[in-house]
Amino acid sequence: MKNNFLTLVNSQNKGKDYILGLVIILLSFIFLGQIPIIFTSFYYDGLRLPDFRLLIDLNLLFAIILFPFIVGFGAVLFTNKLILRLPFKTLFTVRDKFDWKRFWFSFSVWGSILLVFFIISFFTSDLISFQPKWGDFFILLIISFTILPIQTTFEELFFRSYLFKTFGVIFKRGWLTVFVTGALFGLMHGANPEVERIGQILLVYYIVHGLFLGLITLMDDGLELTMGYHAVNNIFASLIVTNDWQAFHTDALFIDSSMPEFGMEHILTLVIIQPLLLILFSKKYNWKNWKEKLFAKIEYPKND
Repeated sequence: MKNNFLTLVNSQNKGKDYILGLVIILLSFIFLGQIPIIFTSFYYDGLRLPDFRLLIDLNLLFAIILFPFIVGFGAVLFTNKLILRLPFKTLFTVRDKFDWKRFWFSFSVWGSILLVFFIISFFTSDLISFQPKWGDFFILLIISFTILPIQTTFEELFFRSYLFKTFGVIFKRGWLTVFVTGALFGLMHGANPEVERIGQILLVYYIVHGLFLGLITLMDDGLELTMGYHAVNNIFASLIVTNDWQAFHTDALFIDSSMPEFGMEHILTLVIIQPLLLILFSKKYNWKNWKEKLFAKIEYPKND
């Protein structure tokens, strides 16, 4: 199987190039990205990250939390250019240029579904209240549409571009690449505070999300759809409704005071919404070669 997103690699690269790039990305994210958190903790005499919101502005805290992803994003670009020696575009798509129509379609569809879920919750629960802090909210608005998309783009680039292609070279099978990167994406969220509060069942939710996004990437040969989906998901979580037990605790327009639980919206998303979205994307973008993309051996360019 030729000419797909997984084959956008440099045939001159060796395994050590991918390993070196992975080390650079992870070290940048884990160490350089943590510098603001370390300094803030030191300034407040060893204060732990979960307690930062007791003493500092929520917008500043949000920016501090997002900083490692900015560093990671830069590390992916550095690795792609100087270690793997690949064009910038190959990180995102096989198309001649990034397809913004795909991005905004996915953004709009998933954003609309999230809005419907929220409206239903708002009118059926007494635990969601409208408590805007307009001055802080407008700063949050800027962060959510400038810095936050870098966070979601980094995750897409790391899991569904860099690791996607790395495991593609190793396994040479699309389904294995989707499975492994999806599982890693889900397990990465195991450190999120909501997993501790709700339980390990939430890891299943995140892993299936990773499989869903990986399948879209494989079938559509690019990140445009997954980037739109991921961006609106996190923007909605930061701007519209917040709580005190998830990773994002912001000055959103609404506050949800309900107890953390694996609710009906999670089940509906996994069982109904995501399969329907796959059908929608498949019909709209003419995905017909499912069997080939998933199970055929991937053929890579030969070394010169």
